[in-house]
Amino acid sequence: MKNGLIVSKIKNGTVIDHIPAGRALAVLRVLGIRGQEGYRIALVMNVESSKMGRKDILKIEERAIEEREAELITLIAPEATINIVKDYEVVEKRKQKVPDKITGLLRCTNPSCITNNDPEAATKFKTLRKSPIELVCEYCETRITEQEVLRQILE
Repeated sequence: MKNGLIVSKIKNGTVIDHIPAGRALAVLRVLGIRGQEGYRIALVMNVESSKMGRKDILKIEERAIEEREAELITLIAPEATINIVKDYEVVEKRKQKVPDKITGLLRCTNPSCITNNDPEAATKFKTLRKSPIELVCEYCETRITEQEVLRQILE
């Protein structure tokens, strides 16, 4: 490519595309990747996208994404696509979507909520809006915004 960026294909691993610009580092954090694990990673940030304006892309060799990780990625990057690559070919393409209900991934910000006082009560949030994300606790009706979701995931 004359004026483009060339990032080589990966043989086996995961490609996460359509990450909102600037959030790829947050995705790496969710995956527990700090750089010393030995994975070969291609990180492209703030590239042009006809669909999103600007986006980030991650390519991680020899690393599969677990279901819980995919759920957290969805909250950071609601439009993300997770592509599983084997022998240089995409064998599975998972379009992530914010679920209507989120159980056990986040904490309610209301200190009086039953989920903060009973260890057996798992948090349950209903999705009010998917972009930007807004959730409501099914127990106490406290609302949490996308900024709070990101803060909790990244702490």
